[in-house]
Amino acid sequence: MKWTILDNLQQLDDIKTSDQPSLIFKHSTRCSISMMAKKRFELDWHALPENISVYFLDLIRYREISNYIAEDFDVHHESPQLLLIKDGECVYEASHGEISAEDTAEQIAVV
Repeated sequence: MKWTILDNLQQLDDIKTSDQPSLIFKHSTRCSISMMAKKRFELDWHALPENISVYFLDLIRYREISNYIAEDFDVHHESPQLLLIKDGECVYEASHGEISAEDTAEQIAVV
């Protein structure tokens, strides 16, 4: 599995209209907690379904996209943060130490 860099708003439209669930990992490149959460997620992402799209958002570089996500999906901004998007809505979110590939895989299975 590999990250798809989220760097434009058109990608969010694609995520919202997709018939498959997608993940957005919001990451602060200046935060050690965010780095640890990302590393732990990457170590365990074999637990995720192979066909799921996993987007990576650099919050520092693309703050306007992060702000748009918070508003559009009606979620409180966190960093790090993992969002599961299905049918145009955020159906699951986790932040900081709650981010887990295994827990996310369980959520994907029920959406």
